[in-house]
Amino acid sequence: MSAQTFTCTLQVRWGDSDRLGHVNNTRFVEYLQEGRVQFLNVALGGSENRGAVVVRTLTTNFLHPILDDSGPLVIELWITRIGTTSYGVRHVVTDRNGTVCADAEALMVAFDLDTSSSRPLREHERTALSEYLHSDSP
Repeated sequence: MSAQTFTCTLQVRWGDSDRLGHVNNTRFVEYLQEGRVQFLNVALGGSENRGAVVVRTLTTNFLHPILDDSGPLVIELWITRIGTTSYGVRHVVTDRNGTVCADAEALMVAFDLDTSSSRPLREHERTALSEYLHSDSP
């Protein structure tokens, strides 16, 4: 079975643009986060079915400006690796014309709220994430 890719669409919001008429780079990070939240809700169910996770690192390549009329944006996500306590998430953001505007890699760490430290991924988390694991990820 081939790995799945999660896809969602987001609208460019009125307040996302800076004075140059481009979506501000901080909004790109919000788009990535919104895509990850939608992905986690689909892949792992609501927050009651999954433990907390935190972003350890986020590397973003800004490749093409997003303008007010660039939407709807398409966010594609997949898993690049699964470790003991963490996993990698690859993101690709394209505009309505199919132009890749950004790509990003996030390292997500399973987190124990009681101890404020990492925790091992649970078996159901590993199973769900593995359905989106692309072995050929960069």
